[in-house]
Amino acid sequence: MELIYLVIILALIFDFINGFHDAANSIATVVSTKVLSPLSAVIWAAMFNFLAYWLFELKVADTVAKTVRPENITLIVVLSGVIAAIIWNLFTWKMGIPSSSSHTLIGGFAGAGIAHAGTWEAIQADKVMPTVYFIILAPVIGMLISYIFSILTLNVCRRFNPSKVDKVFRRLQLVSSAAYSLGHGGNDAQKVMGIIAAAMMAQGMIGDIHELPEWVPLACYSAIALGTMFGGWKIVKTMGQKITKLTPFEGFSAETAGALTLFGTQHFKIPVSTTHTITGSIIGVGVTKRVSAVRWGVTLELIWAWILTIPVSALLAAGIFYLIHMFLPYS
Repeated sequence: MELIYLVIILALIFDFINGFHDAANSIATVVSTKVLSPLSAVIWAAMFNFLAYWLFELKVADTVAKTVRPENITLIVVLSGVIAAIIWNLFTWKMGIPSSSSHTLIGGFAGAGIAHAGTWEAIQADKVMPTVYFIILAPVIGMLISYIFSILTLNVCRRFNPSKVDKVFRRLQLVSSAAYSLGHGGNDAQKVMGIIAAAMMAQGMIGDIHELPEWVPLACYSAIALGTMFGGWKIVKTMGQKITKLTPFEGFSAETAGALTLFGTQHFKIPVSTTHTITGSIIGVGVTKRVSAVRWGVTLELIWAWILTIPVSALLAAGIFYLIHMFLPYS
């Protein structure tokens, strides 16, 4: 098998893992509020993950493909980054830690590129740094939007019968979870497209991201949708229950804030973590009740995972690159 095919297969495997790893982002709120059963929720989310294919341009994919400078991209670099991303994703999934699949992939790609070139200049800082900034900004933006949205909605609904309000928001949460799943598909599946595009450009198969064959985005969206259908129940429990207790109204607010954040960052070509985004949004609705309603101990554990993901993935990818290079010195 040619190496390019191995890279593509592993990238799609990562995309599948990303789907069940990050399924929690799409369904945790709608499951924890009992608006949908777990099975119905993952099917619902998977459907809208796939529909994102027809709605979003390949902006995020283009940014990811340019993480490493073209002269430093080889198939071994891409392969090392993808293997490292798969290992870290499986580890955090096993531990029930909602780490960022996006940052795992970008960190792995960057780490392997640096190992290949032997210098930090292997990466394109103008492409990577916005992703780093949004480790903090994405959850903060999600938190602020969900907080403001919750306060406004609470004031509008305070004179209505609570049971009627609950019933209305149970229906609205279907809309908000669908919107969030669209953002998830439009953001996360595109990162794998960017990785595959980088590999194909390194081989001279395409000139830029816009020359990607039609089967690549279709395969990526299908893989992430299929992965979502398998779910990630340990992470669902962390996201939907451990951070703060959610009602349908709060689930709707969190998902809407997360969706708006993802749509905005997608427009500006910024690869962000859907995990960070929805976590910040859930915290935002929790704070509207009282600060103590948020389990800050759990939140701090998540933040440590966020901080460590990029450097750990980069170091792991660098190690894998050197290991492969020992056996394939011509690479």
